[in-house]
Amino acid sequence: MTSDEHLPELRASDADRERVADVLRDALAEGRLAMDEFEERLEEAYRAKTYAQLAPLTRDLPAAGAALPEVAPRAAAPGRPASGWAGRIGGEATTRRGIAIMSGFQRKGGWTVPRRFTMFSFWGGGELDLREADFETAEVEIRCISIMGGANVVLPPDMALEVRGIGIMGGFDHSQTGVPHTPGTPRVTLTGFAFWGGVGTSRKKTRAARRAEAEAAREQRRLAREERRLTREQRRKRLE
Repeated sequence: MTSDEHLPELRASDADRERVADVLRDALAEGRLAMDEFEERLEEAYRAKTYAQLAPLTRDLPAAGAALPEVAPRAAAPGRPASGWAGRIGGEATTRRGIAIMSGFQRKGGWTVPRRFTMFSFWGGGELDLREADFETAEVEIRCISIMGGANVVLPPDMALEVRGIGIMGGFDHSQTGVPHTPGTPRVTLTGFAFWGGVGTSRKKTRAARRAEAEAAREQRRLAREERRLTREQRRKRLE
């Protein structure tokens, strides 16, 4: 029985297909795949419907083990809090680089940021979303190399950021530095260079945080309406 027959016949998501596509792009950039083989595998990756169909596409590549996600949810390390920033620091990195050559890549959702992540874009673009990510260490370096391309890093509102990158007919966005951060958050440092390209930064709240704020606002409006109603009733009783 082959190893593929042991894989669960679970449906692959768009994110699963993109992770495999990123492994194939890395292999092309490193000379492990010829262009025709890369195009053939990439087409098969986007057609794949299950994990079992995706697995053979990266089996002979160094990063194949990181191409598919774990089926079981990741548990918190023993003795480590399950929530808060302390519970999100530590563990094995999900991936250590992203390459966009006349294409794009994205890392978002529940992934683990390594101590050092390298972003390379040439006539392409990449995005790192750190809002729901875990972190291998409390000090993270994101090295951005953008040549006639672009990169963007999305941070939560309370994360520390330092930008040291160099722009040559391009630039690094410093607008999100100096923002007050919550003690205990990871510190992110952007380095590298941009040549006819740009590296941008932005801060956004997670969907869960926005929902919580919306629910709190609705509750405040409800309490205000109730207070007005009670005030009207008290006035009416005094007039009777």
